[in-house]
Amino acid sequence: MSLLDGAQSLRVVAVGAQLFSDALAAQAVPVTQVDWRPPLGDAGIEADLARVLADPRRGPGNAAAVEKMLTAGAELVDVRPAGEALGLGRGEFLHAGPPIGWDRAAGPLRGALIGALLLEGLAGTAEEAEAALARGDGVSLDPCHHHRTVGPMAGVVSPSMWMFELRDPVHGGTAWCSLNEGLGKVLRYGAYGPEVIERLRWMSDVLGPLLQTAVRSHAKTSPVDVKAIAAQMLQMGDEGHNRNRAGTLMFLREILPDLIRSGAPTSEVAEAARFVGGNDHFFLNLGMPACKLACDAARDVPGSSVVVAMARNGTDFGIQVSGTGDRWFTGPANTPEGLYLGSFGPDDANPDIGDSAITETGGIGGFAMAAAPAIVRFVGGEVADAIEATRLMYEITLAENPTYQVPVLGFRGTPTGIDATLVTRTGILPHINTGMAGKVAGTGQVGAGLVNPPASIFPEAVAALAELAPPL
Repeated sequence: MSLLDGAQSLRVVAVGAQLFSDALAAQAVPVTQVDWRPPLGDAGIEADLARVLADPRRGPGNAAAVEKMLTAGAELVDVRPAGEALGLGRGEFLHAGPPIGWDRAAGPLRGALIGALLLEGLAGTAEEAEAALARGDGVSLDPCHHHRTVGPMAGVVSPSMWMFELRDPVHGGTAWCSLNEGLGKVLRYGAYGPEVIERLRWMSDVLGPLLQTAVRSHAKTSPVDVKAIAAQMLQMGDEGHNRNRAGTLMFLREILPDLIRSGAPTSEVAEAARFVGGNDHFFLNLGMPACKLACDAARDVPGSSVVVAMARNGTDFGIQVSGTGDRWFTGPANTPEGLYLGSFGPDDANPDIGDSAITETGGIGGFAMAAAPAIVRFVGGEVADAIEATRLMYEITLAENPTYQVPVLGFRGTPTGIDATLVTRTGILPHINTGMAGKVAGTGQVGAGLVNPPASIFPEAVAALAELAPPL
């Protein structure tokens, strides 16, 4: 007997492999294919999910966390050396991602730390720096996130580096990020050659003080509204992580009159303007602390399953969740897939690294790819892939950001507020746009692409929330 004999009354809802649905459709049987998959995690995850979803604090907690995330502001109020702004002393260094020691540090992080010791005069050669780091003599390492700071790629911050200081006028938070060096052979990608150190010293001696004077002058009238620039750049083809061209130029337009009025030598002002205008990624280091402010505003809400940090150190990928405080949930960092520079290929790339995934955590970057279809020329794929990536992220988020809008989606707000329970239930992992660093210390950038977090860390976060939930 064929299924056709009962097709008049038979209605099928299918899950799993598409092959079964195709076979039914071929026999004219009405079939609805449901995009369902088992939750991430081990056999106990269903009980953990049930307990978290039944937590009476979760609904109100998530609503409060997301509301804070959406309403947070971001104003540039100062530019200062890290030693002054963060209280870093000699031999104290920050890095991207969750905590890690020299023994487990990946090549790009090792290279950046070597360069930082050379910059600070704590070593005369790369070999001396590496030996000092291996011994741990007079050197301490701590994550940027533990100091309300974010750093792209290796994210290394040393006392003499200058920092953007952003403040949230709504919730009162403060966040910092270093100045962007540009692309290629730069410290954040693990390069530490003479040209890298020379550039960093110019940034400390000339660029930082110039920006400080200009930003303080501008703030007398009104601080630079970084969130407003980020909103505009999404309308102009940027997504805020791997594409920041419009944002950089809007920032330069905002600050240039103050640079000119600074009284500094014309040659220095011209060189600073050339450097900023010629560095398409300069605004990234403003967008990151802006997103950090939004995510930090959503922290420490009891019962909330909202993700407030995603960060990578080149070895581990870690997340933090609002309802579990400062605890990290970590797993092995994946290696991005994308486009490579010059003769570099997959064998040259280090696993994912950097605090810049704070942009996706805050609802831009890979979550706003539909706003920047040209990004596919930098990270790979097709325009349709960029649009679909943003559409998919609505499945694992709790809100749409009314400030950050996507023109091609009818000015729909970007998907914002990653919910660890939604990621665990659907198996849909956050999309992240990222650069790729060479896995050998000193190499620098080798490409750019797309990456996802390890799947295991979201059910781990759910399990931790379940432990904190009241009894059913």
